Amino acid sequence: MTNTNAGNTSYQPVAVPVLEAPIGQHLLVESRANILETFSPQGNGQGYDHSTFLGLSYLQADYIATPHITVVGGYFLTPFGTYNERLSPIWISSLDAPLIFGIGTMGSGSGTGGMLRGNAYSTDKVSISYAAYFSAGSTNKEFQSSRSTGGQVYAYFPQARLEVGASYGRSLEGTQLSNAYGAHLWWEPAKIPLKLRSEYAHGAHSQGYWIETDYRLSQFNGGDSLIGRVEPVFRLQQTFRNSPDPSDFLPAADTQRVDFGLNYHLPHEVRINAQYARQFSSTGDFNIWETGVVYRFLFPAWKGKSK
Repeated sequence: MTNTNAGNTSYQPVAVPVLEAPIGQHLLVESRANILETFSPQGNGQGYDHSTFLGLSYLQADYIATPHITVVGGYFLTPFGTYNERLSPIWISSLDAPLIFGIGTMGSGSGTGGMLRGNAYSTDKVSISYAAYFSAGSTNKEFQSSRSTGGQVYAYFPQARLEVGASYGRSLEGTQLSNAYGAHLWWEPAKIPLKLRSEYAHGAHSQGYWIETDYRLSQFNGGDSLIGRVEPVFRLQQTFRNSPDPSDFLPAADTQRVDFGLNYHLPHEVRINAQYARQFSSTGDFNIWETGVVYRFLFPAWKGKSK
């Protein structure tokens, strides 16, 4: 991947290994790690700095207790909004993390503790799902998390292919306890390859929203045609600063940003990404350019038993 921010270009090769290990009929161990190298300019023509990062996104055990309850324990992704759990893998996301990502995800985006989640109610007209968690504070290098609690609930309407949901998070660290609230709406029409995703989040010191849409041109001669592999993406986002707080990682001033992306899907799970963004703020306006090539592959970790 490459990133050009306000004229400074960084280069970043990334590997994201994922493990899914079922143990019997009711237990699943899963994990995702991030391994990356970053080459960033020092400035004044002094060459590039080099850094290496190795970290875990999650390492958890899922026990399927009943058809409606899964008990999760370990180091898990914080269930707030939709980006953290659904869109953050580089082989899924078309654009980088939205500006409001820090609201509700408690800094690291992961928690150390336990969670209950599952489907509470389901018919052919609506499906209601939930997640509730508690996280302990941890300063361990590989399992960084803050003491917090929260969860989310969302309803999916299969006939309309529409999902609406709400999220809540409460930080329990320090003497100043704070709450975060969020809401999301996703819509994927049945007859056209269009996706519409949106989120709103409100924290103790800031708030904001993002709206994103992408449309793969597979209706033109099929998804494997030259033009059918093209997928334009657009996102509009804004953040509003209520009071200073560097811990939520949002811009220090009210900010508007528009993102334009273009994905090209090659055979064998290879995708070429290109992104341009323009950010507007009282602290300065600048352009952001990003490019990347993503290759996703799967293989069995060990042979399964034949029946």
